Amino acid sequence: MFERPASGERAVVVQLDLGQGVIAERLAELELLAASAGATVEGVVQGRRATPDPAFFAGRGKVEEIADALRACNADLVIFNHALSPAQQRNLEKSLECRVVDRSALILDIFAQRARSHEGKLQVELAQLSHLSTRLVRGWTHLERQKGGIGLRGPGETQLETDRRLLGDRVKLLKSRLVRLEKQRRTRRRARDRRDVLSVSLVGYTNAGKSTLFNALTKAGAYAADQLFATLDTTSRRLFVGGANIVISDTVGFIRDLPHALVAAFHATLEETAHADLLLHVVDAASEDREAQIAAVNTVLDEIGAADVPQIQIWNKIDLTRAKATMLRNDCARIERVFLSARTGDGLGLLRAALDEAAQAVSARGVAPAVPADAGAIMPEAGSRAPDPGPHMLAGATFPCDK
Repeated sequence: MFERPASGERAVVVQLDLGQGVIAERLAELELLAASAGATVEGVVQGRRATPDPAFFAGRGKVEEIADALRACNADLVIFNHALSPAQQRNLEKSLECRVVDRSALILDIFAQRARSHEGKLQVELAQLSHLSTRLVRGWTHLERQKGGIGLRGPGETQLETDRRLLGDRVKLLKSRLVRLEKQRRTRRRARDRRDVLSVSLVGYTNAGKSTLFNALTKAGAYAADQLFATLDTTSRRLFVGGANIVISDTVGFIRDLPHALVAAFHATLEETAHADLLLHVVDAASEDREAQIAAVNTVLDEIGAADVPQIQIWNKIDLTRAKATMLRNDCARIERVFLSARTGDGLGLLRAALDEAAQAVSARGVAPAVPADAGAIMPEAGSRAPDPGPHMLAGATFPCDK
């Protein structure tokens, strides 16, 4: 018989190098995720493997090291910065005799804490049930057989089958409710289209500063904090720039290895992004791992059908890099990147000018206001010389025309 151990808040985090690179950044992100979920990181276990171990992911020797760290730190929770299979999770919990949580379950837990709207709560519950459905089998082995004995034999449902059926019924109910909410959103979108309103969505890696930028532009007072997934529910505000009428939306932040169940559950909400006229892709300019973060965001955009939506990259937090606020264009003279600080307000005027130009392009010519971030080389504004951003601003950036 195997009962899952009770969970605690004193955690040992595990980060293995499987060839992903930038391990320090990934470990710092995991610690932020753990803190966002309410856990206290008491110890860190690192290692290197060519491939994950089929039974324990980390290998038996590393599992013993994790057990030693648990005893030394008096911890009662292990958090893996990787996706574990149900069998690996079960084997680890048996061996370590404590609750083991993988990256997907940790993100789902954070989403469950942060959801505020009715739709957000439905989406999180659907994602959690989808994740749980893969972990029913042999998770509670004492429920897999009916009791025998005189008067107790005969046809009937095992407890595990009952749990699976009830879970399936709840998933169907949640999906039907989300379909109704999606129809309402579609109606509102058609109304905006009839009023010829430019639809702009803020997207980006979590904690890149989207909500801070949203507040700086709209004075909306939306919740913003230095934590991962501070905002889950989509917030929209009207914005007037020049003569343009714009609806700008702040969406949930993305993260690498985002659970597929979560992407599927939030697909209806994220569909607003796919129908936007322009994406403002907010990038943390101060992060050494920004190129991988940009790639992770573009991967999710591709999953939800928004890969072809024109986007302008907003390199935020230049106050931390001592860079200059500037605006860069591609070889078609279209705005490609804006460097600014949402916290200090430096460069917000450039972003407003970019939004005004994008709105005029859509209204006057009916063409895309921008191009994807990797579609052309950088050149100064027409008729002027753009200030040199310096190597600290463009370090790590690559452009196709430079190849």
